[in-house]
Amino acid sequence: MAKLCIGLDIGSSAVKVVQLNKTKRNIQLANFGIEPVPSESIVDGTMMRQSDVADSVRSLFSHLKVKRREVALAIAGHSVIIKKIKMPAMTSDELDEQIQWEAEHHIPFAKDDVEIDHQIISTDRKRNQMEVLLVAAKKEVVADYAGLAREAQLNPVVLDVAAFALQNCYEQNYGVTDDVVGLVNVGASISTINIVSAGQSLFTRDVTLGGNAFTEEIQKQLDVDYEEAEAYKCGGTAGDEVVPEEVEEILAQQADLMASEFQRSFDFFLGTHTADGRLDRILICGGTSRVPALRQALEDRARISVEILDPFRNISVDGNMFDMDYMAANAQNAAVAVGLALRSEGDS
Repeated sequence: MAKLCIGLDIGSSAVKVVQLNKTKRNIQLANFGIEPVPSESIVDGTMMRQSDVADSVRSLFSHLKVKRREVALAIAGHSVIIKKIKMPAMTSDELDEQIQWEAEHHIPFAKDDVEIDHQIISTDRKRNQMEVLLVAAKKEVVADYAGLAREAQLNPVVLDVAAFALQNCYEQNYGVTDDVVGLVNVGASISTINIVSAGQSLFTRDVTLGGNAFTEEIQKQLDVDYEEAEAYKCGGTAGDEVVPEEVEEILAQQADLMASEFQRSFDFFLGTHTADGRLDRILICGGTSRVPALRQALEDRARISVEILDPFRNISVDGNMFDMDYMAANAQNAAVAVGLALRSEGDS
C-alpha cells in the first residue's frame, strides 16, 4: 500500500498541513495545523516572497513534529486552466502524443509556457469519440510552488489543482452519489468552485474574491487594523471591547456581493449543462464560511440548501490526541489539505 502524502495547502493568508493514516478499517487523522504567512507573500496565487512562505511551512512542520517529507501541493487561480474537450477515440499512447497539439486550440497560453496533464473521462464507441479532461498550469507557477517546498526541505511529489483536492475531500467524507453538489472553498483571496456529481467534476471556476474582502471593508469603514477587523469578521473581538453594531451590516453587504458572484457561476453552469442542469445543494468551506451572513445570502440567491462542509466527517479523529475545540474552530480551513493528504505518490 502506497503511503499517503502530507497535504500542504499553501494559501495567501496561511499554510495548512494535514497528515492522514490509512488502515484496513478507516482513515485516521495523524496531524493537523495552520500557520499564518506574512501579508502579501502570495497574491492571487502568485508567489511574491517565497522565502517568507517557506519559513512559515518549516515552522509548522517543526511545531507539528512531522517527519515525512513527501508532500502534495495544490495550485489555483488564473494560472490554471481546466477544460473538457471532445476528441476522436484513440489509445492512451496516441493521446499522449496528440494532447500537446490539441491543447493549443484550448489553452490561452503558449504551449511552451505550460505544464499539461489529461485524463480520459468517457468514451462513446458509437460516435468513435471520447471526452478528455485537459489541465494546464503555467510552468513558472508550478516551479514556484515546487521550489517553495524544496526550500522548506520537503519533497513535492504531487501537484494537484485546488478544485480537485476539494472534490477528493468531499467524496471521502460524503461519498459518491448522483446528487449535483456545488463545492465552494472561500479562501482569503481566491474562492474555488467545483460542481460534482457521480464522481465527476462537471464545472470548475476560480473566483478572485475571498474572505479578505470582508476584512478590508471592515478596516475601511471602521478605521481599525487588520487583526481587529479579522476578529470582527469571525464574530469575536481583538480584546474585551464590544463588537460595533455596524459590523453586522458590513458583513451582510459583502456577503451579498460575494453570493452574487458565486451565483453567476452557478447560473452559467445551469444554463450550459443541459443534461446535468440542476443543483441539488451547496457545501461551503474556508474560514469565511463561518460568517452566517454568507451562508444566508447564498441560500437566498440559490434557493437551495447551503451547508458547511466537514472535512473530517468520515475521518477518525482521536479526542485524546487533538484539541477538539481547536478542531471545531479550524476544521473549515482544512478541506483542500485533506484532499491533498488523500493522495499518494504516483497515483492518477
